[in-house]
Amino acid sequence: MRRLLAAAAALTALTCAGGSTAYAGPVPAGHHVGHVFVIVLENRNFQDAYVDNPNHYLGRDLQRKGTLLTRYYGTGHLSNDNYIAMLSGQAPNPANQSDCQDYVDFQPSPAVFGPNGQAIGTGCVYPANVLTLADQLDAKHLRWRGYMEDMGKDPDREPDRCGAPASSFGTGMQDGTQSATAKDQYAARHNPFVYFHSVIDDNSCTRNVLPLPHLADDLKQLSTTPAFSFITPDLCSDGHDTPCADGRPGGLKSVDAFLRAWVPRIMSSPAFAKDGLLVITSDESESKTSESCCGEQPGPNSPDPGIYPSGGGMGGGRVGALVIGSCVRAGVKDATPYNHYSLLRSLEDVFGISSGGADGKGHLGFAGATGLKSFGRDVFGGCTSAPSTGRRTASGDRVAFSGGGSLAATGGSSAAPPLALLLVLLAIGLVRVVLTRKV
Repeated sequence: MRRLLAAAAALTALTCAGGSTAYAGPVPAGHHVGHVFVIVLENRNFQDAYVDNPNHYLGRDLQRKGTLLTRYYGTGHLSNDNYIAMLSGQAPNPANQSDCQDYVDFQPSPAVFGPNGQAIGTGCVYPANVLTLADQLDAKHLRWRGYMEDMGKDPDREPDRCGAPASSFGTGMQDGTQSATAKDQYAARHNPFVYFHSVIDDNSCTRNVLPLPHLADDLKQLSTTPAFSFITPDLCSDGHDTPCADGRPGGLKSVDAFLRAWVPRIMSSPAFAKDGLLVITSDESESKTSESCCGEQPGPNSPDPGIYPSGGGMGGGRVGALVIGSCVRAGVKDATPYNHYSLLRSLEDVFGISSGGADGKGHLGFAGATGLKSFGRDVFGGCTSAPSTGRRTASGDRVAFSGGGSLAATGGSSAAPPLALLLVLLAIGLVRVVLTRKV
């Protein structure tokens, strides 16, 4: 009898382990996080945005809904190189470290790669053989989109699709979107998609990089919401300008107004309710510091990614990041060090990209650097336990027991596969039969 009970218990434990796949690796399996939204703010250091911020939506309210990464860092200065890092894992070069004042092609082309998949050379628009997360998602037939506030409001500056600077494409002329006007506060340098020929040459950019209002339409249905949404506020809403060209106050006050308008729309959407993840971060720290983490090293084109000597010259300073959504605990402060390369690596893992890249495991550029880590259980720990079956965790995920073992978010797939559940029930049935006969 004891042997049968032990065998049944072992079978149940084994089945539960097989059925709960969400935490087999550092991040949940792709089907547990199916829709990711990234919002990038401008020039905010951690202390100002999350500790001393008098505007309570970002400074207080949103922090109660997710996990605050207190040691998250930018990867360089000024702005553009950070956006490039988030999308491709490419380190700064002299052109994008100066925000690509001239919209010129990267040379040489095609790119020649050094260690860690780094293109050797300088320039703004990378050759077609330098790939991005967008290319990886296309290869997996997963939809992506970029949503850019104010893009196309002044067609003389940029079109309303893709958003490459209209007056300087391929000419070497100065980028006309470097400063805001009362009519148009879009900045091309904050739209990473226009800096890769792999995205712009096949019209993928034109199809997928749209003005911000399209996000409201796409959020209405699960079927129209992309797997990956990259959201760029304009130069006022992102906190860059203070005051703004259109008369708004700018700074963190306008950041709060933007987030109050868009975060509730995202979080109330069918896609977010099913398996959504929201990441809010900043490109670089406003402070003239180059603090870094995670063993960040310079690429072949710039010895000092952070420009400023304070902090060691390697990074873009401590900016922090707030993560809300599927399997993410609420009201938690997490001091694990991460940076923009970590974010890219985490997204590649979430979407199940496991081949190619600089490391052969699906990680582009410095996202594949030795020792760099994806977001782990410290971030995706909200589904490991819950009060009871059918209740929602603090992050808003409906959870279900996986055969009495750990918990996995429902919506992407069942917590335990049918065969595993059948084996559990069979084991329980055998025990009951034996107990009945014994009585």
